[in-house]
Amino acid sequence: MGTLADTVLENNGQVIGVMPTALFQGEMVHQNLTQLYEVKDMHERKAKMGELADAFIALPGGYGTLEEIFEVVSWGQIGIHNKPVGLLNINQYYNPLIDMISQGVKAGFIPSSHAQLVSIDHAPDQLLQKLHDYQPPQKVNKWNELT
Repeated sequence: MGTLADTVLENNGQVIGVMPTALFQGEMVHQNLTQLYEVKDMHERKAKMGELADAFIALPGGYGTLEEIFEVVSWGQIGIHNKPVGLLNINQYYNPLIDMISQGVKAGFIPSSHAQLVSIDHAPDQLLQKLHDYQPPQKVNKWNELT
């Protein structure tokens, strides 16, 4: 995250940080952020990031990244936001997740149109174009056994 922030700042971009107070003790805070929001907890952090974001992009990451991906995708599915969500699939890192989404569609747990809630590409410029062109899928009744 620090390398990404440094690169954005070196290219005259803006970097906004959102960090829970409790993490200030155990994590390093980037000293050159354009803006830093201090929030109470992780729930408030995600709400603030959702408010500030025009889109969501996940680079390869661990449990926290996976949790945040699924949260923003599910928020999109139920209409909390209509913002694009992208996975930067560096070195095919997200291929197992892509397969899992496909399996969810095949098994009937994910409406096929909702597979489009996630844009995926290995090239940053192509992923950004997909996010720019994103159109939210039409809402469907995901509880098909009730119809």
